[in-house]
Amino acid sequence: MQSQLAFFSFITLVDAGPAEHEAYNRWHQLDHRPENLALPGVLWGDRWARPVEYRDASTAVAKHEGTDYIAMYWFGEPLDAALRAWNLLATDSFQWGRGPVFPFVRRNLLSFFRPVKGYAAPSALVSPDVLPYRPNRGLHVTLTRHAEPFGAETEAQYRWEDRTLIPALLGLDGVAGVWTFSFSHHQENPLIPAADSADTPGSQRLQLIYLDDEPLATTTQIEKRRGELGGDPGVGETLLSTPLRTIIPWRDW
Repeated sequence: MQSQLAFFSFITLVDAGPAEHEAYNRWHQLDHRPENLALPGVLWGDRWARPVEYRDASTAVAKHEGTDYIAMYWFGEPLDAALRAWNLLATDSFQWGRGPVFPFVRRNLLSFFRPVKGYAAPSALVSPDVLPYRPNRGLHVTLTRHAEPFGAETEAQYRWEDRTLIPALLGLDGVAGVWTFSFSHHQENPLIPAADSADTPGSQRLQLIYLDDEPLATTTQIEKRRGELGGDPGVGETLLSTPLRTIIPWRDW
């Protein structure tokens, strides 16, 4: 996965019932995602659901507590051309009448992150670069904000994660690997209101744990191992920490 940039969207369907969720999933899985995957420079894209029963296993600030879906796309070189084609598709699909504009969709995060480092568990038998293409049962996602992105305490946190936490997680049953990302910038799109520009590069950190086993059960093991390790510097504000499950088209609609 020779990616230079990844895009993440955190989506809430406000006051939505089964019909709204089905409509949104059909559009995203059968129209939006395939069109994006066909673009030159898009290396891969995937998405996951956060059902109601996962909320008790989550930590979230008010902005993200209602998140229902998370999607991501990986971009390769030439990066500028890939992003132009990707942004153009968003406006073109609106002109085709295939946007579509769902009034119940709230976009909590639409942002680009730079890949920092990938880790593959020995049990996965693949390299970190292959991990995103490998089927998974779901993810455990943690989004953190750092007031001092390049401060000494923040670096100590990253060192602890890289040398202590993540190696320990890679030994858990059901964990296939981990990728970390650093915030780059918010998406700019004429169809979407501008995001808070106060966020600076490096101010947010994303950790994705790829799961081979049932997400809730594996999350319990992840949190148990984290607690056993001790010594977590605990720097930064956790904006969202939650399990997600892979979406199976038609069955999960």
